[in-house]
Amino acid sequence: MDYRRKRRLTFFTIGLIFLLSGIEYAVILPTIWRYLQTLSAAPYFLGLSLSAFSFSGLLVGPLFGLWSDRTLGTKKIILFANVFEIVGNFLYFMGYSKWLLLGSRLVAGIGTGAGSSIFGFLTRNTAPEDRSTVFAAVMACRQAGLLIGPAFNIFLRLCDFQVGPFTVNKYTSPGLFMCLLWILLQFVVLFMYWDFTPEDDRRQGNGEVRDELEEEEEEDNEEAKPLVGPNELTGSYGTVTSVQSRASSVANGEVSRSSPPPEDVSSSPFKNFSGSREFLREEVVVLLAAQFITLFNQTALETMVTPLTQQFFNFGELENSIMYCICGVEVIAGFVFVRWLSGRVAERVVLAVGLILCNISCVWCLIFLANPQGGFAWQLAEFIIGVFLQVLGLPFVAVAQVSLFSKITSQKTQGFSQGIRRSVGGLATILGPLWAGGLTSDLHVMMGVMMGLLVLLTIMMVVSYERLVEPVTVDSPTGAESED
Repeated sequence: MDYRRKRRLTFFTIGLIFLLSGIEYAVILPTIWRYLQTLSAAPYFLGLSLSAFSFSGLLVGPLFGLWSDRTLGTKKIILFANVFEIVGNFLYFMGYSKWLLLGSRLVAGIGTGAGSSIFGFLTRNTAPEDRSTVFAAVMACRQAGLLIGPAFNIFLRLCDFQVGPFTVNKYTSPGLFMCLLWILLQFVVLFMYWDFTPEDDRRQGNGEVRDELEEEEEEDNEEAKPLVGPNELTGSYGTVTSVQSRASSVANGEVSRSSPPPEDVSSSPFKNFSGSREFLREEVVVLLAAQFITLFNQTALETMVTPLTQQFFNFGELENSIMYCICGVEVIAGFVFVRWLSGRVAERVVLAVGLILCNISCVWCLIFLANPQGGFAWQLAEFIIGVFLQVLGLPFVAVAQVSLFSKITSQKTQGFSQGIRRSVGGLATILGPLWAGGLTSDLHVMMGVMMGLLVLLTIMMVVSYERLVEPVTVDSPTGAESED
């Protein structure tokens, strides 16, 4: 099969993986609260169940990233991780008890660990100037899943039949549905995903350049045969070599311009690696703090939403599904805008815009949602504006911090670094639901802490703003001068 076709199918499969992760979130989140209630679970079990999914992902993310850095392969990792998604969702479908439900989310969360390997793969195989666009597209696929998921939920809520000893109803059907989708994805990954490296791209580019040069040489020989330089007699072909290397770098424009030389690829990526030197730098700490605080606030609000809509508006599964569908449309539009914006301004500007929007959202929620005022229509308007503002800022912060993080950390250990970043996010998605689940009756305290964290992050970003840029690398013929 043609190399370019393989590459396109591989990126399509990556988008499909993130699409399914969004669908899973969208079909389970609107129903899990009522599902737990049918199993006589206490309110805090909602936070535990949502946190369990993130907890297992937190633990395995760096391990999967380490695996991909050492092997430079992700296909086996994805196939292995998807097995846990299949088993976890089937356990969710069984749902005999609240503890089995909790365990099902714990098992399914292991499958999310492959995300660190995928982000490492994307970082190695995209140019720095294209990375924000690629990451925005991948994240938009997940948001598309969040948009599509509620549509499936509208039909899944109509299920009411038996499959052997198992009952398929509006609460258990999301688990069975996602189990089948992850099984189908295994076949897609098996037949439509290929592992490739910057070295493969370099070979492909060199092959294309050789073909072009051969055509140019034939034309030159026909039109200007007498023009033979002295370099040709010495066997150097200086002009052709310079053109070839220049054209090769252009042909590899879609791959990282600073791709490691072949000897670096074959050596251990963790040679001379230092965790403290890599992750305890000021700019890295700021981006990890942005990952933690924004995800903590997001998951805390998501956990609070379903009990809040039930209490004030008497929303059920259908209304919650429609609400998440509308939010999905907004987020996808946000990612499309961020993808356009990131090609015109620096990532730190995008990050600053996102933080401003998040601060405005948190202030609104603290004032209006913590103690709703007025009648039903006014309370609903307050709620809609608060959710709109919260969702609006997410694409800006998400894309900017992921793209910047990939540029300021080592290229050779991206899988492990992305695993650490996702683990920090996993910790946030554990603590966020636990924090919100225990304070649904005291929203002032819950949102006050969220506001304090955002203010802290804003101060950190302002202080470190000058350092939130891609390190300058100098391309030299030997490449040795740019290394420390």
